[in-house]
Amino acid sequence: MELGAANRRRPSSLMSTQRNKVHSVTTIARVAVDLGADDDLLWEIAGEMEPEDGLIWVYGPGDDGVMAFSDDGIECLRDLIEMHTAHPETNQE
Repeated sequence: MELGAANRRRPSSLMSTQRNKVHSVTTIARVAVDLGADDDLLWEIAGEMEPEDGLIWVYGPGDDGVMAFSDDGIECLRDLIEMHTAHPETNQE
């Protein structure tokens, strides 16, 4: 019985390491459909985001990457969309 309890404990090195809690991401194309937004607008707005905001690039074979978002990233993107649509004049160069 004592052996089972020992196996359930995590090594101290694992406990001190911060782990990524993202379990899935959603591509920008899917987010556009879900939000009823234009792909081009989302690309423009997402350009302001950083990985800390929930923006993730997913790479497969070759050099092409797909922009994707964690759940937090989708919420951040929604906030940015609201800001852009509420004040479009501040978003033009």
